[in-house]
Amino acid sequence: MTGYDLTEEQVELAGLVRSFADEVVAPVSYEADRTKTLPMDVVTQMGDMGLFGLPFPDEVGGQGGDYVTLGLAIEALARVDQSIAITLEAGVSLGAMPIFRFGTDAQRDEYLPDLLAGRALAGFGLTEPEAGSDAGATRTTARLDAGDWVIDGAKQFITNSGTPITRFVTVTAVTSEPGAAAREISTIIVPHGTPGFTVGPAYDKVGWHASDTHPLVFTGARVPEENLLGQRGRGFANFLHILDEGRIAIAALATGAAEGCLEAAVDYAKSRVVFGETLGTRQSIQFMLARMQQRVHVSRLAWLHAARLRDAGRPFKTEAAIAKLTSSDAAMDNARDATQIFGGNGFINEYPVARHFRDSKILEVGEGTTEVQLLLIARSLGLA
Repeated sequence: MTGYDLTEEQVELAGLVRSFADEVVAPVSYEADRTKTLPMDVVTQMGDMGLFGLPFPDEVGGQGGDYVTLGLAIEALARVDQSIAITLEAGVSLGAMPIFRFGTDAQRDEYLPDLLAGRALAGFGLTEPEAGSDAGATRTTARLDAGDWVIDGAKQFITNSGTPITRFVTVTAVTSEPGAAAREISTIIVPHGTPGFTVGPAYDKVGWHASDTHPLVFTGARVPEENLLGQRGRGFANFLHILDEGRIAIAALATGAAEGCLEAAVDYAKSRVVFGETLGTRQSIQFMLARMQQRVHVSRLAWLHAARLRDAGRPFKTEAAIAKLTSSDAAMDNARDATQIFGGNGFINEYPVARHFRDSKILEVGEGTTEVQLLLIARSLGLA
């Protein structure tokens, strides 16, 4: 990690998490993927390391770091296991960050200590069966009745929504009156165990098998009026900002995935003997690996730039979109090339490149599809 203008503390943290990934996460990754089980002991250890509190200030129980530091941790984990990396990314960006950004003092006091220590996780309920990229088409509703919000609707693809330590989900819901001239979307905290709130069975996914992902159903679910998160009617706008930050973290995750494919492919090319020579002596393989290295480097530069803008309080929306677009392409391209270098072994799930090949596709879809990123970049050019 030289040449990226990182502080000594950031380099040390990246090295620490890298060692943790190699020594603790990697040995259990194959079995966790095979059994589609999130290893909660690994999550506990990440909490003990302070990873869930990295970008939050000391006064709320965080580690006093920044988004660069968080990205370095996510990247180091994603090298060996994207499911574990997304558990951290979503736990911070989609679980704790909305409470920190928009919560009342009482909400912060109630939820942040456990979220930042990794003792609890939270989900972010935005996507719906009829509202994916068009998140403004939310159909879930919430109406006030006798001091409670009564919520009806459904959410899908919600990360960290059904783990043993999931404490609540934050959902977007239409809170305007039927027939109102303006459509109002707000965000509401719904604790687990709320009557009328059902967590559906985990999805049978192509990849990210060890990541906890469920559909949610709300049927007359009642929560107190004070569970409103942020200003009424500002929920959609607030979560667009949360998604901008999340794209930086996803870009770091994708960079780590691309790097993991490169590392595995280089090792394999140096050891695999074909027709009396190692694969790495062949120029075609060398060029393929050089391209893979190029993608990792450019992706890292892109997410670091966006993270530094964010940490400096400067606009970063376009840079986050560029980072997410660049790195998700890199992860998918490197996974394909690494699988090709591994040949038949690349099609066997025991090899990490096979898991990266399955896992990386979602990086071109989640937290804004490739097409959404292109639209955001085009808008910054005044073209849309």
